Formats: sequence, C-alpha cells, structure tokens
Amino acid sequence: MPHPKYILKSTHDDRYHFNLTARNGHIILTSQTYLTKSSAIKGIESVQINSLIQSQYIRNTASNGLFYFDLKASNGIVIGTSEMYASLESRETGIESVKRNGQIAEVDDQTLLKVF
Repeated sequence: MPHPKYILKSTHDDRYHFNLTARNGHIILTSQTYLTKSSAIKGIESVQINSLIQSQYIRNTASNGLFYFDLKASNGIVIGTSEMYASLESRETGIESVKRNGQIAEVDDQTLLKVF
C-alpha cells in the first residue's frame, strides 16, 4: 500500500515547492514556491506542526462557487492550499486528510531528478 508523501520538487527556474499526497497518491495540499530548498523543507516541517491545529485552516470560497482551504503557519502565512471542492463536505474531508497524513508522510525529494 502506498504511503502519504511530501513530494519535494524544483521548478524550471530553480525554485522549490512540495505537494502533500494521501495514501492513494492524490494531492491534498500544494505549497507556495520557495526560493531555497531549505525554506521548502521548513515549509514541510511547518505543515507537520500546524496540520493538527484546527484554527490554522482557513476555509474559503472561490469566485466560481467552489470551496477550498488554506493551511497557515503560526505566523499567519499560508503554507499550503487545497484543490477545489464542489461541496463543503468534500472540503472538510480534505482537511481531515491533511490532518491524518500531514504528521506521517515521508519526504520524497525529487529535486535531484533532472530531465535533459
């Protein structure tokens, strides 16, 4: 059975970001872009700390009527954003998935993989 993961990647312009995936491989949280790899790793650590704290989740509605959430750090900065959900219930299920997987996910560092 696959495990939840933080998939750490670099961008074409040498920045970094990560996705938190559930056991089924579905992306449940996407980070902001970081200037350094060490900052992205600190972002992962922040998700691990803040994912269990209910008050760190900001529930939002997009202009198209879909629902999503942001996870913020203790300093108030958003460290991750969910996908868009069609219902409030689905959004809550997404939050529960981040709570359940954020603590146990392993880091899959794909920053060394380059396609030439």
